[in-house]
Order: sequence, then structure tokens, then C-alpha cells
Amino acid sequence: AWYVPCLASLETLQELCRKENLTCKSIGITNRHLKSYEVEYLCDYKVEEGKAYYFVKWKGWPESSNTWEPRKHLNCPLLIQNFLRDKNEYLSRMREGKPLKVRNHIKTLKPAIADYIVKKAKQRIALQRWKEELNRKKNHKAMILVENTVDLEGPPLDFYYINEYKPAPGINVLSGITTGCECADCPAEKCCPKEAGFILAYNKRKKLKIQPGLPIYECNSYCRCGPDCPNRIVQKGTPYSLCIFRTNNGRGWGVKTLQKIKTNSFVMEYVGEVITSEEAERRGQFYDNQGNTYLFDLDYDSDEFTVDAARYGNVSHFVNHSCDPNLQVFNVFIDNLDLRLPRIALFSTRTIKAGEELTFDYQMKGSIDLTSDSADTLSPSKKRIRTVCKCGAMCCRGYLN
Repeated sequence: AWYVPCLASLETLQELCRKENLTCKSIGITNRHLKSYEVEYLCDYKVEEGKAYYFVKWKGWPESSNTWEPRKHLNCPLLIQNFLRDKNEYLSRMREGKPLKVRNHIKTLKPAIADYIVKKAKQRIALQRWKEELNRKKNHKAMILVENTVDLEGPPLDFYYINEYKPAPGINVLSGITTGCECADCPAEKCCPKEAGFILAYNKRKKLKIQPGLPIYECNSYCRCGPDCPNRIVQKGTPYSLCIFRTNNGRGWGVKTLQKIKTNSFVMEYVGEVITSEEAERRGQFYDNQGNTYLFDLDYDSDEFTVDAARYGNVSHFVNHSCDPNLQVFNVFIDNLDLRLPRIALFSTRTIKAGEELTFDYQMKGSIDLTSDSADTLSPSKKRIRTVCKCGAMCCRGYLN
């Protein structure tokens, strides 16, 4: 049988049940719960005859069931705190940064203020659900947080979280490797990197020790060594808790680390759809018209394939460009030794403080840095609309491509 995941939230399904007076045990609506009430968010405020009332949206009930409730009936201090903070935030923005004079005896809210508060509450719920979804789908232990204190933008509507490459039809991202090293204690004379003709990429502290442009060969699923092998770093996923946040300078979403990251540490892998370069050229024209860049050429050995993280990707989808980045790109080979299809890993180039935004150079391909000047040498058929760079770095080249 084919199963399609339901895109409606649990609360939306509960609303439909209550609207039609139906019970459904699987989503928590039984005869006992059919008339249960829990505050989902607060929509409005008024004072009548000296009493404060809040207009309540009940969780799992349609908006047509919203009711005015006196303050003493509500046991939701956090939701009241969010309501007041959103109200003051709106008033502050309307005053364009001028000191806010909070009046404690407001009788009613203006419709524009109430509308903003509802939108902010819905956004908060949507971002919380998105955070929970991301953390359900990720395959590493570190947490993913989501934050937007800038505008009313919610989760992206056409983005699907994946942990590894999603190959287009006809592309095989696994080479069918059937052998691994026999080391009892890696690295040894015939460990995976040396068998490939390269040195081990990591030192004893599991930090990168090779120069940009050199490949990383990690031990694979057929190797004798166990999960604690010092040559298994990228395959374990990001070890740092990260936050997808809304930038305040027009760059959309970004990613910041919630933990200190030391120099030459693995941070995350860049994943997405693996497509042919011909398909990438076609999609690139469309993305450039939108002012977005999600295509990453796999040009370690050839230029046959490209990773497109526009619709399918992980946290790296949200990492912004910088002409002075704190992350560096490396090509990695683990269970696939096809030189045309390396995995892309991002390592720190310096110590990154907790709370600092993570960035990499979108023109960085291993050791090859395509500057804006060299990009102009492309054939006319490959020239595209140039996207203005907003990284703000002192050495900013002015354009992303």
C-alpha cells in the first residue's frame, strides 16, 4: 500500500473533528476530550467595567470558537507574556525605534495591533513545529533550533530535510564498495587514505590537518575498525547544536552555532539533489532570476554532476555566503570512491564563537576559488544574472557569482 504523509497539523485535524462533532481516538479526540479546552494563543485584549479580558484561540478548536475570557480564568502566564511582548514590539516598530511609553490602562487594542499579535502567535507555533520536524528527521545527536525575531516569515514551504544525497534518476551515489581496511587500530600502513594514495586527514584530536584541495578518505562500512575510529568524522554528522535564524539585513535565513567551534573542526555536510550539470544549467537560470544560489558543482575530478539544495537539503541549505568565510569546503570519500561524486564537508577555518553566524564562500570549490573576474570568462551561454553580495566583509567582491 502507498502512504502519503498528512501535511495538516494535529491541531488542524482536531479542529475538523470538533467542527463536525466527530471523534477520532488516533488524534486524541474521544467523547471525553471532545469538549476539552486549552489555550493555544491570545488574539486580542479589552477592558470592560474594570475587568481585563483576552480573546482566546482554543487549541484544537476552529477560530469560530474563539471566546473572550477574563484574566482570572486563564492559567497560561507564558502565553500572556508572549502577547504583551508582541504588542510592545509592534508599538516599538511603529515608533521607529523611539523610546516606548507603555500605557497600563489600554481599554482596547487597535485592529492592526491585534492582527500583528495573531500573526506572530501563528508564526511562533509554525516555527516550533518546524523545529520539531527538523529534529525528528536529523540523524545526528546535536540539536537544531529555529529563531525569527526580525519579521513574520515562517518556515519555507517547499523545503524537505534530508541527511544524505538524493540522486536524480540514473545517478548512483554509491559505488558498491565491498572492501575496507583491516586495521585493528587506525591509522595503519594500509588504512583507507593510504590505499587511495593520500595521507590521513585528521590528527589525534580529530581535527583536520590537510590543506584545502586535498581529498578526505574516511573508513567505510566494510572496514574492520569500529565507530570510535579516528578516521570516522564526517559520517557521524554535525557534532554542534546549530540555530537557523532570520537575518536582519535582507539575507533571508542564516545559521549560527550555539557552541564554540575550534579551528579545523568538521561542522556540517552539504547535501541535496544530485543532478547532471546540464540540468543544473537549466535550473541555474531560474534560480538566478529569483536571486537564489543553491547549486554546488562536484568538480573535484570532472564537472558531470551538481548538488542542488534548493528543495532538498539539511541545515547547510540556510548557510549564507561570505567573501571572508569561517567555513572551508573539502571533498570526502567514504562508501563511494567515484571521483565524480564526492561528499561535500564544511570545516572551520578558525575558532568560531558561540552565537556567531556560519558562512562559506559560494564560489569556493575545494582549492579552486572562482573570483568575480574569472567568472566573467564563462562562455556567453553560461553567463547569468549577477547576484549582489550582502556579506558585508571588508574584502567583499560585490557579487555572489
